[in-house]
Amino acid sequence: MRILENIKPENVMRFFEDICAIPHGSGDTKKISEYCIDAARKMGLEAVRDDMNNVIIKKAASSGYEGHPAVILQAHLDMVCEKTPDCKIDFLTDGIPLTVDGDYITAKGTTLGGDDGIGVAMILAVLEDNTLKHPPIEALFTTDEETGMFGAATLDGSMLSGRTMINIDSENEGVLTVSCAGGARSEIRIPTQKIPVSSPCYEIVIEGLKGGHSGVEIHKGRHNSNLLMGRLLNELTDSFNIIAIDGGNKDNAIPARTVCRLATNANFEKLKAFAADFEETHRTAEEPCLKITVLKIKGDFKAIDADGTAVICEFLSLVPNGVVKMSEDIKGLVQTSLNLGVLKTKEDEIYLTISVRSSVNDEKTALLNNLDSLTEQIGGSIEHSGDYPAWEYRKNSPLRDVMVSEFKEMYGREPVVEAIHAGLECGLLSDKLPGLDAVSFGPDMEEIHTPNERLSIPSVERTYNYLCRVLSNFKNG
Repeated sequence: MRILENIKPENVMRFFEDICAIPHGSGDTKKISEYCIDAARKMGLEAVRDDMNNVIIKKAASSGYEGHPAVILQAHLDMVCEKTPDCKIDFLTDGIPLTVDGDYITAKGTTLGGDDGIGVAMILAVLEDNTLKHPPIEALFTTDEETGMFGAATLDGSMLSGRTMINIDSENEGVLTVSCAGGARSEIRIPTQKIPVSSPCYEIVIEGLKGGHSGVEIHKGRHNSNLLMGRLLNELTDSFNIIAIDGGNKDNAIPARTVCRLATNANFEKLKAFAADFEETHRTAEEPCLKITVLKIKGDFKAIDADGTAVICEFLSLVPNGVVKMSEDIKGLVQTSLNLGVLKTKEDEIYLTISVRSSVNDEKTALLNNLDSLTEQIGGSIEHSGDYPAWEYRKNSPLRDVMVSEFKEMYGREPVVEAIHAGLECGLLSDKLPGLDAVSFGPDMEEIHTPNERLSIPSVERTYNYLCRVLSNFKNG
């Protein structure tokens, strides 16, 4: 029996449960793209897939809508794969273990993948429904959005005729997103030399933080566990050598847990007392569950030499992180930020990835140049990838007018029309499809990119009905 059986809208939930059963983390999208192709063939629709596993499915207009230009419905196929330390799921072979908790769909110990599996499910449900009135539809499913929007970046725009696009990749019902930041991903490598150590060895763990999406939650004052560990190390008064330091798994997720192993002659009780004081000092209303533990560890360890340890600590103290600038034009909008999402110890280097975002291209470029200079200063190397443009606000948007009008008619209130700091593929696609008129929306989701992610069932039903209303509102012309 299906977990989501008999939950409305039943066609959307059926597709969503199918999607959750298929491994589809970023970089592992072949199977999910094949599922979409097979679904299209069963519906008797034209479908193509490119080398990046992007999928385009086309459906002719229903009767009376033939004169309207095509409308693009767009979502991404990949998900962020995060899990709790005790979860045994293998994201390469296992599906997501769904559970229903009241009005919410969640997963057991993992991210749910509602971002953006529910968007894909809604679009497939629209394509399957032959009773729905709509203009010509071009369904676009892109890949590797979560790691740099690589599918959208390589898409051949000539395969699409539409210049009106509804993106279903937002997480707040009643909010229509009409602009977003551009961004890039920076990979930094700091070379290290290892030496044998004879000092006592300890493991320091920072955990209990909220984490979250580095675009959506970057302004909420949440700790970045990697930067917090750097601060802790820089405040230690005893000399030490770093054995390993590791935290975070995704550049676009605020890291919630970092582990550092070090060799030091510091007194164990003194080290524990220092960690307890540091924990108390840095626990905040936004981060009430911060926990720092110190454990003795034994083993035949090699540690990074004194110079390398000093360089790592210097970098962690100097690298900018969090909100760099707020918008002067849109109240409450983060204009420029960055997030040190991944910190990993490798055989002969420390590897870091940073997500850079800005709705002003010049500020994004300046921040990337800043990272270049800092990395050069400490003797490291840096590469930038996944650069994507900002999605600029359109003063005149027929699509926005339709979606606002239909929202007011259905909900009896005005929607929120906003710009966001998180990256959406609309920027890249606007660059490829000149004149594109786009709006992004979606159902309520909470704690995305974390194992606490949950999706509102009533919100899915309302937003799907809203999507159908918007499509049926388009007329010839």
